[in-house]
Amino acid sequence: MHFLIDADLPRSAARILRRHGHEAVDVRDIGMTAAKDGDIAAYARRHEFCLVTGDFDFADIRAYPPSSYSGIVVLVIPGTASSLYIHDLLDRFIVQSDVLSELPGRLAIVEPGRVRLRAE
Repeated sequence: MHFLIDADLPRSAARILRRHGHEAVDVRDIGMTAAKDGDIAAYARRHEFCLVTGDFDFADIRAYPPSSYSGIVVLVIPGTASSLYIHDLLDRFIVQSDVLSELPGRLAIVEPGRVRLRAE
């Protein structure tokens, strides 16, 4: 799969996804560090990237209808979470091939021990 990593996640998140054989691009590496959510979403949509973020604004299916995207993954991250916490969450998510196969056109809310998939 092809993933676009939002700036609210550590840069190392892309390495986690690549280690599992996926393409991963960080918004900071394509000049979108301070881009608005709508611009990031449009880029993901245009380039057929699945967006990975910790920003719950992207969980609003009225603003970002999942069927228009190659997937939207929102990680549930406590405010005190470390990079290691985020790495572990991504590692546990990315190995779930059954979930990944259903991801295009859906919103995934990822938290420890659970992934909720939602269509429009």
